[in-house]
Amino acid sequence: MSATAILEKPSSQANSVEIAGNAEGVERVLTPEALAFLADLERTFGPRRRELLAARIARQARFDAGELPDFLPQTKNIRNGCWEVDPIPAVLKDRRVEITGPVDRKMMINALNSGAKMFMADFEDASSPTFTNMIEGQVNMQDFANGELAYSDPKNGKSYSLKDEIAVMIVRPRGWHMEEAHLLIDGRPISASLFDFGLHIFHNGAKLTGQGVGPFYYLPKMESHLEARLWDEVFEHAQKALGIPVGTIKATVLIETLPAAFEMDEILYELRRHAAGLNCGRWDYIFSYIKTLRQHGQYVLPDRAQVGMDRAFLKAYSLLLIKTCHSRRAHAMGGMAAQIPVKNDEAANDAAFAKVKADKLREVRAGHDGTWVAHPALVPVAMDVFNQHMTACNQVLSQRSFPPISQKDLLKPHTGEITEVGVRTNISVGIEYTAAWLNGRGAVPIHNLMEDAATAEISRSQIWQWIHHKADVKIESGEAKQFTAQWFRSILDEELTAIREMIGAEAYEQGRYELAAEIFSETATGKDLPDFLTLPAYEALRSLD
Repeated sequence: MSATAILEKPSSQANSVEIAGNAEGVERVLTPEALAFLADLERTFGPRRRELLAARIARQARFDAGELPDFLPQTKNIRNGCWEVDPIPAVLKDRRVEITGPVDRKMMINALNSGAKMFMADFEDASSPTFTNMIEGQVNMQDFANGELAYSDPKNGKSYSLKDEIAVMIVRPRGWHMEEAHLLIDGRPISASLFDFGLHIFHNGAKLTGQGVGPFYYLPKMESHLEARLWDEVFEHAQKALGIPVGTIKATVLIETLPAAFEMDEILYELRRHAAGLNCGRWDYIFSYIKTLRQHGQYVLPDRAQVGMDRAFLKAYSLLLIKTCHSRRAHAMGGMAAQIPVKNDEAANDAAFAKVKADKLREVRAGHDGTWVAHPALVPVAMDVFNQHMTACNQVLSQRSFPPISQKDLLKPHTGEITEVGVRTNISVGIEYTAAWLNGRGAVPIHNLMEDAATAEISRSQIWQWIHHKADVKIESGEAKQFTAQWFRSILDEELTAIREMIGAEAYEQGRYELAAEIFSETATGKDLPDFLTLPAYEALRSLD
């Protein structure tokens, strides 16, 4: 998409608000008052959002032409300045273990009851953005704020309710690049970010403020401090409109794009009234590294399994995040442990838990104030590690010494092999996840890992990178073979056949695997690397609603 296309004005009627879909609970969520609030947000901030998306495209064009990401000379005074974010409320001071998951009602209850300090309820990568899922998620948020979140499973009659002590809720809206096609403001789809955030704060902000437990947010996929500035302006506008003191909102920013890593100080500065910290969104960060440097052959990465946080650009980024946050009195949150319990295989289960423990030990020793897990069974594992090595509620005031971290450090690629096993894993995971997403599921267990949209993005961007740069792939015999689009399609057909044979023809057709493979293939083998797989997938999802 061109920068011009983003800025084009639709030929639509002004001053109109149209709900272009239906879902159970929509009358409760999209009330006339809520719609008026959303329309105000979109009309006030939508044009600026589109300008910033156009700026992303223009900057990527410069990267494609040979420029490399670097620290901004015009904001050096902010990086070198003496300033801190506003004080963080007591309820957010101990974040040693956070669990994440979709806004599904039963999963929300289980996560809130898991023993984690925080629960990130995810309207973004862990949720497939069907209109039903998005509306049901908002209904669940209202019930939570009202103290009425409970669930009875119609299949087995089992009841789920909240314990007396639960995790603190943090909500992640969708990113600036996404739109909500089921609500049209003046003929144009509303920003999905403004839709998710706006509905949540409109219905629940004052109640959560009164209870002293919010409203708190995670902000995904930003690429610049100017995008953070826009969020800050949205926060201020919303708080004033709803009678909530400015600064009540606290937001943690996921640093999950390569350009944002060079603007961490600036992002915190723009959000300093509302900032609670930064988070190492490692999976999306790997994807962004590939996407940003897509035309630079010297930055081709090996198999995903060899791209670890303990070295190269990932280690540099995590250390810079800790250093930046603590110098500004903000929390430095670690990344996701995607492992899940392995049933009926004690050795594999022990190995998975050992990987989680080692990863969390690395994080707490490096100086992180907390970490993420994807499954309730992993909360005690991560909690034990942080309890042993972090005696205070956080490490914000720790006096660690960090080496200088340069542009070169933040760009240093991992060394390693590209293997046929890695290629096949990317293809199979990409197909299986995309199919699940098209069927309304955004958090999916695959090969004993809890995968979300970032997984599919890594999978297809690595395929594109390996084809585009004619990478050598190590096959079973130990020989190297150049990876091509033709070879990719051959493996794709083999993986589809294996899925069909495993689950049967009927489940295969109902599972939309052919459509998933088509979307995955188009976004992995085209001349240009599309910015997001979820954009064409969302168009397909809409046609299936």
